[in-house]
Amino acid sequence: MCLAVPGQVLNVQDDTLRTATVSFGGVTKSVSLALVPEAGVGDYVIVHVGFAISKLDEAAARRTLETYADLAAFNSLDATEG
Repeated sequence: MCLAVPGQVLNVQDDTLRTATVSFGGVTKSVSLALVPEAGVGDYVIVHVGFAISKLDEAAARRTLETYADLAAFNSLDATEG
């Protein structure tokens, strides 16, 4: 099973891998934009194992992040009851 997560590009370095700092709901990670050359600062990208694999529009990214937050809240609630 693969997991890809949406994040917002905060900055881009023009190195070989087009390394970028990407924010995942406040947590930042270094990500390669080499596979998505059209991505830039402010764009949302889908990231898998350290590589952005596609761009995503802001509305879709926000819906996905909200769903993740809802799931985390549900899991926390379930853990405290069980």
